[in-house]
Amino acid sequence: MCKTVRFCILGTNFISDLFAEAVIAAEGASICAVYSRTQATGQAFADRHGIGKVYTDMDAMLTDASIDAVYIATPNRCHYPMAKRALSAGKHVLCEKPMTECAEQTEELIRLSETVGRVLLEAMRPDFDPAYPVLREALLRIGRIRRVELSFCQYSSRYDRFRRGEVLNAFDPTIGNCALADIGIYPLHMAVSLFGEPSALTGASVFLSNGFEGAGQALLSYPAQGYTVCVSYSKIANGLHPSLIEGEDGSITVDKLTTPSRILLYPRTGGQEELYRADIPNNMVYEIDAFCSMVRGERPWQAYLSLTHRTMRVYDAIVRNNGIFPVPTAEGGDKNI
Repeated sequence: MCKTVRFCILGTNFISDLFAEAVIAAEGASICAVYSRTQATGQAFADRHGIGKVYTDMDAMLTDASIDAVYIATPNRCHYPMAKRALSAGKHVLCEKPMTECAEQTEELIRLSETVGRVLLEAMRPDFDPAYPVLREALLRIGRIRRVELSFCQYSSRYDRFRRGEVLNAFDPTIGNCALADIGIYPLHMAVSLFGEPSALTGASVFLSNGFEGAGQALLSYPAQGYTVCVSYSKIANGLHPSLIEGEDGSITVDKLTTPSRILLYPRTGGQEELYRADIPNNMVYEIDAFCSMVRGERPWQAYLSLTHRTMRVYDAIVRNNGIFPVPTAEGGDKNI
């Protein structure tokens, strides 16, 4: 029987709830502990999901030999230092996106992962969703690509409270949050995955009263290939249109980049073809299955790390171009975590 990968969840927000639910459907995965800053919050999460151990001391958690891997779902600024500590303690790491705040931090974690021989993976759901091999095959049918629009615009469930004057973590730039990091990373990651790093980029962002980036755009240029990719994202308005890839012989639409349920092909000669339809309530199960397979040595993970690193190089360029905030370095992060 294959080894079951035993997780400790770091963080107790809604994405951690989704992760815990997905583990039930995953192959060879279980949750044996949760880490939280407070016992009450951690215990409430553990009670919801039937988890036996609650930690509020990270050092104690990292010395627990029954924990094989950690899933990091804490605020963005905590990702890098927590992942660094977990890898150094011999734990495998699955970290929510963005895995770090900059390419330099990503590069350091990759080197550390190689040194200690532990799996490091960004929890980027589209990389493992079965919709995307279908999309890649469809690109061969639309001829020379000329224009791409990759979009993720979603009115945040916490924005109403911000509008009433309450600033939650989701809209707090002081902990490394911005619309690009929270949801813009999805279309950006997909752009780099499908088309590579651009030769140049431009863009602009919309800022809220506290300096938080609420929405933005980046136009990625690929002059040698003959097309542009527009990456659009927003936490303060809902998007109405699917993502679009236009070629000389046809176009493709994807309804939602994070959880694709429908991919359509529109040949230039007319008509419409449904290439993919699915109704998966929680597609995090695919990334969990992939990660556990990597931990068991059944598949490599280095190519995914390379993609994360390349995406973060473009991310850094957008942060600078759009003036979102100063790009941190590998020395950044909360050293007291």
